[in-house]
Amino acid sequence: MAGHAVGAGNPTWLASAPPSEVDATAVARLRAAGASVVGLAQTDELAFSLSGTNIHYGTPPNPAAPDRVTGGSSSGPAAAVALGEADVGLGTDTGGSIRVPASCCGLFGIRPTHGAVPSDGVLGLAPSFDTVGWLTRDAATLRTVGSVLLPAKPVVPARRVVAVPEVAPDARRAAATWGAEVEVAELGWEERLPALLAAFRQVQAAEAWRLHGAWIRAHPGALADDVEARFRYGDSVTAADELRARALLRDWRAEVGEWLSGAWLALPAAGGPGHPRAVTVADKDAWRVATLRRTVLASACGLPSAVLPLRTAQGPQGLAVVGAAGDDHGLLEALARAA
Repeated sequence: MAGHAVGAGNPTWLASAPPSEVDATAVARLRAAGASVVGLAQTDELAFSLSGTNIHYGTPPNPAAPDRVTGGSSSGPAAAVALGEADVGLGTDTGGSIRVPASCCGLFGIRPTHGAVPSDGVLGLAPSFDTVGWLTRDAATLRTVGSVLLPAKPVVPARRVVAVPEVAPDARRAAATWGAEVEVAELGWEERLPALLAAFRQVQAAEAWRLHGAWIRAHPGALADDVEARFRYGDSVTAADELRARALLRDWRAEVGEWLSGAWLALPAAGGPGHPRAVTVADKDAWRVATLRRTVLASACGLPSAVLPLRTAQGPQGLAVVGAAGDDHGLLEALARAA
């Protein structure tokens, strides 16, 4: 945002960051359409986390589940929207950083098709997967923001929705408003997801280290231990490892793209409700891995994924609907009908 520095959720970073000279394209488009900026929110450090916790600035409140985290990394925007302090929260989604806080805070959210919204003016993490997404309290506003940020395309609703068993009832209720048939099935991909996740993590970490490794070396201890460890893992990814991982990702993109032709996939948006605010490192890591297994398909394949908030006995959780590349407007229209 013009006149303000990008702080990246880290005070050491902020201390040397110059004020931005111009608005990021996403911000500029929204302001040109009549939006006003009411505040700048914090993120997990350098956007490399999914919990919404920050050792420097604290954990933001989650009014939908006060004893649980907001999810991240777009944790500040999620909290602001959930608290009613803003109508739209703008953030980034690389591995789930819009979808996860939407799920944890009972919000609507979308990770658009990779590259659909310009990312200039955005502090990158892993450019092969980075997207600009947004969060709202209602589906109509989510759709309105999409009309401003996304390229104009016809709305083509899917006629077939494949839902994993744990979200089948919710998928059926939503699909009834879309005129779509629901097929409940265990995905044949489940046993292959660990390999996909490993390849995604290698490419993500390698790109993140290339972007920020020099700064991390120059500022040892400036990041939380778990965040720094994720970055430093990228330093261990060899060129051969990265080439193999990228080849696997290309194969997945081709396969999933063909599978999603004319269909949508419904699955949990996260690995359960947000984890408790006070939790062991082991439990936090287990929640992170369970969540990435749900978010990685859209992230690795560059696909749009929209979140419909659900209320459960365990707390707020989201139904994620994944479409083929370019299905963004169809997903936004579908959420507006189902809400």
